[in-house]
Amino acid sequence: MRSLSENPAGRALTARSLALVCKLEVGLPRLMLIWVLLAGFACGLRVAFAATPILTPGDELGNALPYLLLVVAPIVTVMLGLSAFPAATLHAQPTTRLARFGRWRRVDAIAARSMPLYGATGFMASLLVGILINVPVRTFEFLTGIPALGGMAPDWFRTLYAMMLADLVLLSCLYALAFVLALRHVPIFPRFLTAVWAIDILMQICIARVMGNVANLPGPVGASLADMLEGNLKKVLISVAIWLPYLLLSRRVNLTYRLRVPA
Repeated sequence: MRSLSENPAGRALTARSLALVCKLEVGLPRLMLIWVLLAGFACGLRVAFAATPILTPGDELGNALPYLLLVVAPIVTVMLGLSAFPAATLHAQPTTRLARFGRWRRVDAIAARSMPLYGATGFMASLLVGILINVPVRTFEFLTGIPALGGMAPDWFRTLYAMMLADLVLLSCLYALAFVLALRHVPIFPRFLTAVWAIDILMQICIARVMGNVANLPGPVGASLADMLEGNLKKVLISVAIWLPYLLLSRRVNLTYRLRVPA
């Protein structure tokens, strides 16, 4: 049977995915500028309609700084990642191999780069886009679901706000870094993305545990929070179910990130 890259449909898919990945890499500065403009505007609207009145300049600054972090953190992560992992650089393979499914043989980096399956194209391009989209999707959910603090927020709301903000900033940075690792063919990408999924799941559980012990949490708020956390868990588990087998068994992934081909 011919491989995907050896038939016309496969070649067309590979060509389209290659064009998409090239546009992503070349257009990253423009994408980051668009992100700053759109996310900044959305955050400004959210601060303007805070949950409680903003009475002092200190309240205004305290409300604005978290949203500034929300906008800037993924951008800084991407820039640091691109600087730390330059394009066309040979990165050392991990000393311990965790993905042991299947029978593979090692190839050297130069030979691997000359093979048709090398690179973050094909279905890998879909994974790249999915990882990157995580950042705006989670940000939109936060902005629509969690009001700004204001000046006289109750303790339960301050705890909720802090937990959800920490979850958003941490996971946005981790997914942004995972995108850079995948784009730059860094060998630790598959295990790093797996770790990010695990952290994502643990964060949802941690938020549920903490908020479950907060006094005076209104019932409707608790129910809405439970639905949001359950939705986040389902999305992560669906991603794991779809992409983890691909990360373990894909010939492209094994060639690009592990420098090995089927034995």
